[in-house]
Amino acid sequence: MARPRSAGYDDHRERILSAAARLFATRGYAATTMNDVAAACGLSKATLYHYVRDKHDLLAQVSRAHVQRLEALVAEVLARGLAPKERLTALVECFMAAYAGAQHEHRVLTEDVKFLQPGPQAEVLDGQRRVVAAFAEAIAAARPELAAKPMAGALAMLLFGMMNWTFTWLRAAGPLSHEAVARMVSELFFGGLAAVRDPQGARPMPASPASPALSTIR
Repeated sequence: MARPRSAGYDDHRERILSAAARLFATRGYAATTMNDVAAACGLSKATLYHYVRDKHDLLAQVSRAHVQRLEALVAEVLARGLAPKERLTALVECFMAAYAGAQHEHRVLTEDVKFLQPGPQAEVLDGQRRVVAAFAEAIAAARPELAAKPMAGALAMLLFGMMNWTFTWLRAAGPLSHEAVARMVSELFFGGLAAVRDPQGARPMPASPASPALSTIR
């Protein structure tokens, strides 16, 4: 008979995954040992192995959990039944808010997937593809004339290019909040540079006659 889980099993697991993500993100996956993770969690190495098989499994769990959170965000936004433009804006806002609280996990997802073993790697990459596909579908709904698969997919990847690397420079204690940057991303994506507003409330910069603004999504 399988050994029953303790009442605090999930809490301990979340603490382990959080500590591992922080260590992988700051020290690098290759340089982090299971002893480091155990020490960061205040656990014995034997106890750590009650939750994960090895370091490969630990990386897989960190990556899988983050992708699952992102997929859950997509499902939550789609369930609201928003109009196309509002749906895409909500996706951007929700993802930027999630990134604000999971910068370590997101760095692991963007930099350490290459270390995953084939099975877990395929699972994580499939989850990422589903997330990108959901954004592509939202873009296609907002601009039906751009719904062709290569175009919508390329636009989705460009949008993620604006969001995904904010962990390298955007800090919670800095002059810009994740919420403000999410708004900037949406404004830039929908209307071009001329549509971006100052986070302090200034009006959008008028388009230069020599450089007209891109058409906004209607």
